[in-house]
Amino acid sequence: MQTITTQGRETQCLPTTVEIDGSQGEGGGQILRTALALSVITQKPLAVHNIRAKRPKPGLMRQHLACVHAAQAISDAQVSPVAVGATELHFAPRALRAGQYEFPISGAGSSMLVLQTVLPALLLAQGESVVRLSGGTHNPMAPNYHFIKRAFAPLVARLGARVDMELRRFGFYPAGGGEVLAHIAPATGAMQPFDLLVRGDLQSVVAEAVCAAVPKAVATRELDELARLTGWDRSAMQQLPARQDEGPGNILLATLHYTHVTELFSCLGAHGVSSEAVARNLCQQMRDYQKKPEAAVGAHLADQLVLLLALAVWQSGKRASFSCSEVTEHLRSNMAVIQQFLPLRISIETASAPVAHIAPV
Repeated sequence: MQTITTQGRETQCLPTTVEIDGSQGEGGGQILRTALALSVITQKPLAVHNIRAKRPKPGLMRQHLACVHAAQAISDAQVSPVAVGATELHFAPRALRAGQYEFPISGAGSSMLVLQTVLPALLLAQGESVVRLSGGTHNPMAPNYHFIKRAFAPLVARLGARVDMELRRFGFYPAGGGEVLAHIAPATGAMQPFDLLVRGDLQSVVAEAVCAAVPKAVATRELDELARLTGWDRSAMQQLPARQDEGPGNILLATLHYTHVTELFSCLGAHGVSSEAVARNLCQQMRDYQKKPEAAVGAHLADQLVLLLALAVWQSGKRASFSCSEVTEHLRSNMAVIQQFLPLRISIETASAPVAHIAPV
């Protein structure tokens, strides 16, 4: 909020509402989630139009409503009446509060996308927070629990903050019912940005398969095929335990630990898709990343890293850069939304691997 002086009297001026066109760039839910997070952080009112305009079913779905309500809860925001299918949203935060929160999603909506909405703001809150999320934990078209814990959380730690994750129950589509506990601790002082330009040497690989209310033979075949395709030692592969009432669901995971970054690739099993096809899909994702050794992070991690580093640059006044395997529409959309809220310049340098540069204006 700005303060101006007229004839010896101070007058408070309400901050200008940030107008976001939800049809820009990738035109999906990421624009809404990033805008909500930055509205809470900057305390600037937000108006989003054409929400998810480029999706087959435009407007808010249940999981997007959950994101709006979660952002409202942590900021005591005033929100225009919204429902499933709404394409317009007005959101006016009043005060960011650390605390203990529970954010349930009925069905298998992605609880990790709800966490993605509130986590950036809670990293800047005055105090630690505990967030209990329920719903989907391993969803198509969304980061899963293991990705957030193993690939994303270590980057939060490099900024000087911390997010500790605990998976209490798997939640697969379409049953859902998963549960995750996240303990969020802000940095002491400003978050410190960093450059992440190289991944370094490959230190170790771990392959895991999960079967909940799905025959264990499915996981065995997935891991056998992955071992055949990669040449990895079968001893580096295991089946993760899951209760039968946490399904039906199946996922194959591969975690690649490099010197400077950890990347996680996954593929969900589906009815009518063979175990071998799941393993081949996962292997192709890894090969797409590995064939660009100049890139530090993959496409999905880049989407999330850009907001983290932007907040650290904004807080500290320092610069940051990272290289990525691909510049996606999700990344470009995030960059555009960030620059509508924060006085930053974010640019992409085209090199052997694209490099994103983030600097104060």
